[in-house]
Amino acid sequence: MTPSSEKRPVVVGIGEVLWDLLPRGKQLGGAPANFACHAGKLGAEAYVLSSVGADSLGRELLGQLAQLGLDRRFVQRDELHPTGTVSVEIDELGQPRYVIHENVAWDHIAFSPQAAELAARADVVCFGSLAQRSAVSRATIRSFLAATRKDCLRVFDVNLRQHDYNREIISTGMTTAGVLKLNDEELPTLAALFGIAGSQPQVLAELLRQYSLDLIALTRGDEGALLVTPERCSSQPGVPAEVVDTVGAGDAFTAALAMGLLRRLDLDAVNRRACQLASYVCSQPGANPDVPAEIGKSPGPANP
Repeated sequence: MTPSSEKRPVVVGIGEVLWDLLPRGKQLGGAPANFACHAGKLGAEAYVLSSVGADSLGRELLGQLAQLGLDRRFVQRDELHPTGTVSVEIDELGQPRYVIHENVAWDHIAFSPQAAELAARADVVCFGSLAQRSAVSRATIRSFLAATRKDCLRVFDVNLRQHDYNREIISTGMTTAGVLKLNDEELPTLAALFGIAGSQPQVLAELLRQYSLDLIALTRGDEGALLVTPERCSSQPGVPAEVVDTVGAGDAFTAALAMGLLRRLDLDAVNRRACQLASYVCSQPGANPDVPAEIGKSPGPANP
């Protein structure tokens, strides 16, 4: 759908919010939280639905969300489980390696009447596979998606991390979503998981067909991205950047993708803007750098 010119679109990232413990210090992390932060910078009324512990890391994380301009009403406080953390090492190419700690607050996100009200207002929901590793958060994510409007844009960012996924989680996510986002390292894993043989375009075409998806976004690192629909394909080359680290670049891409689709921009324009933002994030430390006006400004009203 297209948001009206009178209001900002309501965009929700549901799932993990955490601290990435980087070699230079800790940074706000979690794909849904990063997505929401970037969507807010691109003009959305952005929310995170997640949970933090009733500990110092949780209080500090809530403060960080406030500094980034995000509404914290839907970030729950868990008295029993600690705030999530991820140990991150950056290799010589700027690529992150993760150790994601388990049984933390975002594994226990509760579904509430307030969350149902937010779902009914949402123009976009981005969800992933990682937060569905626990039964509690998995049920909440599915209940939230079921409570959205029929015209809500549902984006499934698979985020294959460690062994925190299985065929059922991925299959249900693709069935529920209209848009699938993944990277070129994750695509072979999905192909093997679902027994799909063939070239990259053949695998994408089969996933589109089997799950009646509206669009698949395949990011390819410094080689850019593909946006594939049943009718057409947009190929965007990479935008050159001096890489500091790639943490959060994919989430920035997803945010720009969702906002472009909401505004019904041409598919090539959506792809170009998403790659531009992702490349900029790669050139900066951390997942949520300030975005220059020429990158973050609105592209104008939606096409009629």
